[in-house]
Amino acid sequence: MGESSDKQLSIVVPVFNERENLEALHEEIRAALDGRCRYEIIYIDDGSTDGGFELLQRLHQSGPNVRVVRFRKNFGQTAALAAGFRMARGTVIVPLDADRQNDPADIPRLVEKLDEGYDIVSGWRKKRRDTFITRTLPSRMGNWLIGKITGVKLHDYGCTLKAYRAASLKDIRLYGEMHRFIPALASWGGERITEMVVNHRPRTMGRTKYGLSRTFKVILDLITIKFLASFSTKPIYVFGGLGGLCLLGSILSGMAVLYYKYLADPPINMNRNPLLVLTMMLMTTAVQFIMLGLLAEILVRTYHESQGRPIYVVEQVLEATSPSDEPTDRPT
Repeated sequence: MGESSDKQLSIVVPVFNERENLEALHEEIRAALDGRCRYEIIYIDDGSTDGGFELLQRLHQSGPNVRVVRFRKNFGQTAALAAGFRMARGTVIVPLDADRQNDPADIPRLVEKLDEGYDIVSGWRKKRRDTFITRTLPSRMGNWLIGKITGVKLHDYGCTLKAYRAASLKDIRLYGEMHRFIPALASWGGERITEMVVNHRPRTMGRTKYGLSRTFKVILDLITIKFLASFSTKPIYVFGGLGGLCLLGSILSGMAVLYYKYLADPPINMNRNPLLVLTMMLMTTAVQFIMLGLLAEILVRTYHESQGRPIYVVEQVLEATSPSDEPTDRPT
């Protein structure tokens, strides 16, 4: 990534109460990128209460390529990254954490990897410098689960340090805690994704903002991602499938009721058979699931048509050759 590179980088740094780390991080980013390419640094102050915004104001005055966004309150890392992605002017966007555990010296390597034909290069903290029980172990379990459910196998979904082609993020909308699922979301459009081992450093100042409670949020967001990936344009399949299972259960239960009524010895009176109640409940639930699926189909179609969003992504179009463009080697 030489100085004459036609790339412009947008470095997006979400900040929440990391005042002690900001100046050193800023110098590290400059040391990694000065003279290599054109770049901008976008700091997103996510409602810091430690005086970090005042320091960011000084950093903003230190150079023309520093931009600062201040939230009114703490909205979370996903919202901060979404704001940074939206403001970015570069052709390549690189987010990283403000706690200095991500190493800015890895940025050029990630960007160069894009030149091999990839749209997203994800950092892999192979040697993590975090506590094993509360951070590393839940992360490994989560990465395995996310890979199984989404089909996008990465070792480290939680690493903020990644390199994205800006076009890969254009149609992605982030909610909840979904920033870690960006590679999976991008894969729906056929983006080419790889990962690279990056340096991970121990935290030396400040304190972590994450704990075990984040695991539950990740699981809920993963359920949402799976539903959107598999059924966002065909919800009748999931609701209709559940309705079909309930209908099958009601049929089996009803057959058992008839057996105990007419074939069992001694027969059981229908009024005293709990399976009759189960049959009616399952049948009612089946109808409700199917109707819910139909309503969801209407909502999905209304959403796509009102937003003007296609349900596909086109990479290339080869137009038909016009008659005037055909070779004219026939004899005249």
